This record gives sequence, structure tokens and C-alpha cells, in this order.
Amino acid sequence: MMPRPGPKYLLDAFADPEALARYAERTRRFVPGYDDLHRMTGILLAERAPRDAEVLVLGAGGGLELKALAEAHPGWTFVGVDPSAEMLGLAERTLGPLGARVRLVQGYIDDAPEGPFSAATCLLTLHFLDAAERRRTAGEIRRRLRPGAPFVAAHSSFPQGEAERPRWLSRYAGFAIASGADPDHAARAHEAVGATLTLLDPEQDAAVLRDAGFADVSLFYAAFTWRGWVAQA
Repeated sequence: MMPRPGPKYLLDAFADPEALARYAERTRRFVPGYDDLHRMTGILLAERAPRDAEVLVLGAGGGLELKALAEAHPGWTFVGVDPSAEMLGLAERTLGPLGARVRLVQGYIDDAPEGPFSAATCLLTLHFLDAAERRRTAGEIRRRLRPGAPFVAAHSSFPQGEAERPRWLSRYAGFAIASGADPDHAARAHEAVGATLTLLDPEQDAAVLRDAGFADVSLFYAAFTWRGWVAQA
């Protein structure tokens, strides 16, 4: 979900009841290794986060990431931030009893508590922002972390050259179709991503994290049009 206000149609899409009902299924069809990404995120955070860590999750709507982390790390508590009330409602339903360890906040990074947090994540979210706002948001996440705390980010990031960008967008849609997505839906997603998002090369995205003050920025996940990094505050 979006960490800052973006095109209205994006928030409207997350408010659609049918889209909400199929959120988990749809996301898995468009993001290779989606569940594995959550497992890897938990492993990477646990390298530095204590057993009683409080974790900031920006873009928490839907609750799938929160559920995976809460199940894997029973001593952790969470603050999940998302602008969509409907998606936060879905997160509550997804979490069930695990919700007792999660505080959900409707809003953006500026609405998140000051912390300091022991770890943070931002999955499938930062690609909604241009480079400057992406850097500012990453800096606000870092400011809320304890020194040395781990941070995991993953989002759409792939080569943006004139010949490379359309090739990778085609592969993005192709994977979704091969995973069972409706071809028309995949085509619309292909068009929307290409027309509305300010996407960066992976090298530029890593530089954004470094410019925000994160150290030891390392790529750990690369799957077609998606990349993931682990870093420390």
C-alpha cells in the first residue's frame, strides 16, 4: 500500500470489496515468491532484532506480512501503518487472535509513532513514490529506528532503459498470466504500472536507502520486476 497520498484511483482500488476479497490471491500471482519474501524478511530482521522487538510495518494493509512475522516470532509486537481503512480492516480479519500483538494506524509514515523501533519493513510500497519522496520516507523510517536496527524494503525495481523497461513489464504480466491471473487483468496491470508509477533502476533504489542514512544496504531478493534489500540504521 501507499505510504503517502497518491493517485486517487489507487486508494479506490484498495477499497473495492471484490479486490479486497482477492487481495492475497492476486498479489501472489504478480509477485514471485511472495510467501518466501515474508519468510526471508523475518529471518533477516531476526539477525539483529531482539526476541521482544517492536517492529514498524509501513504499508501494512491486508495483514499478510504482519501475520507471517507474528507467527514466526511470537515475542515480537508490531505497529502497522496504512492509509486505507478498508485494507486495515482486512488486516484485522487476516490476523485474527494475532491482532492482540499489533497496533494498526491509519495514515502514512508521518502518522507513525516516533519509536524507537527495533526493526522495520516496507514491502510492496515504496514504488508508489517518486525518488525524492521515497528518500524522505526512508529517512523517516530510519529516524524511528534504534541505531543498528534492521530494515527490509522490497518493491518494483528493474532496469529502466528505453529498450529494457517494456521488456521487463511484459515479463511482469507474463508471470501473472502463467500463475493463473486473467490475461485482461494482467494487461491492465501492465499498462497501469507503466503509465503511473515512477520506477527506478535497482542501483538507484539502493542509493535512495543509502542517501536516507541506512548502512550495509544489501540486495537479497530479485524476481523479475521486483527487488528487496536489507539494511541497518
